[in-house]
Amino acid sequence: MPFLLRVELPDVPGSLGRVASAIGEAGADIEAIEIVEHRPDGTAVDDVLLEMAPGAMPDSIVSACNRLDGVRVVWISRYAAGGNLFLDLEAVEELTAHPAEALDRLVDLLPVTFRADWAARVRRVDAPGGHDSTKILHATGAAPGTVGWFAVDRVSRVEQPDDDVNVLCAVPLAPTGGGRAEQVVVGRRGGPEFLESELARMGHLVALAVSIARPS
Repeated sequence: MPFLLRVELPDVPGSLGRVASAIGEAGADIEAIEIVEHRPDGTAVDDVLLEMAPGAMPDSIVSACNRLDGVRVVWISRYAAGGNLFLDLEAVEELTAHPAEALDRLVDLLPVTFRADWAARVRRVDAPGGHDSTKILHATGAAPGTVGWFAVDRVSRVEQPDDDVNVLCAVPLAPTGGGRAEQVVVGRRGGPEFLESELARMGHLVALAVSIARPS
């Protein structure tokens, strides 16, 4: 069964090898590794795709990693994308190959590219009483039936009132020809928080999709 592990570790030679050895001894095989972030404090954040051996438990992986000096497991969860890390370059190739559908393709690609559970593109619409409401234009299958509107002018972490399950970020889209405001909302159930490096990557990818779908 595939699992995705996010781990903080010292950004020095040999650290990843120690983590890999601990994971192997705890009963999992590493299928892929992606460096998510290099930090100024000398640590790195990596995403590690694991295949758990029969009978192995995620808790044993977490304990094995956390016993290593300077290593901390941020998050571990089942990975529903079928054991395939989808890198930014592949997402760009998919967007440019289908320019007329770039914004919908973007929504479909964001959860895979950023290890999230769902994404939705929404448009702000007028609601009684002057409150912000939204219309979902396109969403992945796991997205909730209602997605709120967030007052953001750049890619940002956001919070939905009364939602203690989803960790969210929102990215504004350039207004359409009719001046209608749209944004993309991406959610992770239970975390982890979106890192600054992930937000920056997501912002660039969304801007690219908009430029492909709405050339000037």
